[in-house]
Amino acid sequence: MFGRKKPLKNYRKGTKRKRQFAFLRRLAIGFYVVAGVAGLLATSCLFVFVHDVITQCDYFKAHRLKIEGGQRLSHAKIIALASIKKGENILSVNLAMARRRLLAHPWIAKAEVRREIPSGLHIRIREHVPLAIVKLDRKYLINEKGQVFKEWTAADPANLPLVSGLELSDISRGVKSAAVALQQPAAPLRHSQSKGSLNRPFEAVMQVLLMGKQVRGILSNRQIKQILVDREIGITLKVFKQMQTVVLGYHNYPLKFRMFTDILTYGKQQRSFPEFNRIDLNNVNRIVVNPVIQSGDHKEV
Repeated sequence: MFGRKKPLKNYRKGTKRKRQFAFLRRLAIGFYVVAGVAGLLATSCLFVFVHDVITQCDYFKAHRLKIEGGQRLSHAKIIALASIKKGENILSVNLAMARRRLLAHPWIAKAEVRREIPSGLHIRIREHVPLAIVKLDRKYLINEKGQVFKEWTAADPANLPLVSGLELSDISRGVKSAAVALQQPAAPLRHSQSKGSLNRPFEAVMQVLLMGKQVRGILSNRQIKQILVDREIGITLKVFKQMQTVVLGYHNYPLKFRMFTDILTYGKQQRSFPEFNRIDLNNVNRIVVNPVIQSGDHKEV
């Protein structure tokens, strides 16, 4: 009447088998995981062992240390800065860390450290080339790119032009580049630009310094003792040991350099031409020469 019931025995039997299979499967997975971890540990230990063997092997000891680029810094100083020792295994040297140590020195602009298998290390550096001393709150050295790279000390070069009249904001905003500043002469500074263009004085200074670096003789950087910056007037130089004044203004520097050379050449040829204490080249159409003999006199050329 109510029908036959399916026996529960078979159902329970199938469930039990499934549980057994699931247990065995979990056990197999656990075994594989343990085996994988053990294999990974064994491989790691092998790598560590091989690394220790290689980094302690005499075959890779640094017998040759090649140093390039040091002028102010001696080879011994460069090696000490990189914390590299002769005889050290080259594979144990952290090249990136050695490079960072070198770049931490204010005179080093670029650094490269590489291995030369089997027993050599090559260190190549490029030092900053000081172009001038800039007087701000203290004296600083700038390079050919117009970058301040260190504070000037008594141990640094002193026979560089001293630049005064700039502000920190002029240098922090920077100049286009050394090459661009030299290839594109500074345009005349209008009165409306004198307050708004903070980089104009610095660009003018850089152009004068780069020109003085390239030329030889009368108006080279060796002869330029000071560069005075006035935002309204422009650039004024103090030249030679007598600290004679040369007013350049803000434009036509290549032409003014040539005209200054021509004036001095003419003065040497003409014995009656007096020594000067000031030459105003701001207006190339009206050059004013103030002689030394009488301060009130001046001569136009």
